[in-house]
Amino acid sequence: MPEFSISAKWLELMKQIAPAVTRVAVIRDTTAQSSLGQFSAIQAMAQSLGVEVQAMGMRDAPEIERAIAAFTSKPNSGLILTVSPQAFVHRALIIALAARHRPPAVYPLRVFVADGGLVSYGSNAPDAYRGAATYVDRILKGEKPTDLPVQSPTKFELVINIKTAKALGLTVPTTLLASANEVIE
Repeated sequence: MPEFSISAKWLELMKQIAPAVTRVAVIRDTTAQSSLGQFSAIQAMAQSLGVEVQAMGMRDAPEIERAIAAFTSKPNSGLILTVSPQAFVHRALIIALAARHRPPAVYPLRVFVADGGLVSYGSNAPDAYRGAATYVDRILKGEKPTDLPVQSPTKFELVINIKTAKALGLTVPTTLLASANEVIE
């Protein structure tokens, strides 16, 4: 599944778990090329779901705090965090701000939900590490890295934090719970 489909899936999950959301801030690293592609995919899906999408940078903690507080001060707001090194740098802050300001938030990987985030959809980390190990083995056996094919993740996981959903006053649809790879209680 290409990166763009994953990004669009984040917005679909937002509408499934919080149907009242009409405005979504996409928190992204403006210096990361992948964030631009992720944002574009979310934008492309937004109109069909009746959602207004706004980009939100994440250069530093004060910028993130101001932006999330301002955006979530209006009703029916949600947050989507894209994948980037900055997302990991500011992981605890973004999760804490989402808990404080109470918008539903969709994250790119399981670790965010394990730390208290609401829902994530992304590649399965152990599977990706196994793929990387295969590449390292091939390189150590003499293959040139430039000769190796680019590989996309093949396993994806949906993780839902029920405790966070309850704290936000959200009822997770049973169909979504049934399709989850993991439900954290």
